[in-house]
Amino acid sequence: MTVRIRPGELEDVPLIAELIRGLARYEKLEDEVVMTEEKLTDALFGERRYAETLIAEVEGEPAGFALFFHNFSTFLAQPGIYLEDLFVVPEQRGHGVGKALLERLAQTAVDRGCGRLEWAVLDWNRDAIRFYEGLGARPNSDWTVYRLAGESLRALAGE
Repeated sequence: MTVRIRPGELEDVPLIAELIRGLARYEKLEDEVVMTEEKLTDALFGERRYAETLIAEVEGEPAGFALFFHNFSTFLAQPGIYLEDLFVVPEQRGHGVGKALLERLAQTAVDRGCGRLEWAVLDWNRDAIRFYEGLGARPNSDWTVYRLAGESLRALAGE
């Protein structure tokens, strides 16, 4: 079985949306998805592209995706890549699809002169944690992630 990894393209927006919904179902967060294909099209392929995607295919069929964007480390004075989402469809798990996506993303980071590749994982997702640690990734438990969203974000912005 050969895994093909390619950049996501405009015509992939319906597929990307479907994979995002699949990820949300897996993470038990379906009720938090307000994404639309129109918003996704604008964010990924509009005037300002906020993120990029990689699509995994096995025998021409979609098998998973990775959505990522650049961040920046002031300590390294280098860009980095933040992996927002990695998802492999259930029937393709355990066949190297996730590893192939991460290998391509690591190569992208190296090619672009990035100092690191980072992501977050839900504490309960033991399978993902084992998978990531098996690749050599280590948790950064010295930091706690904070988030402002919705009403709190608008309030701080003075709106």
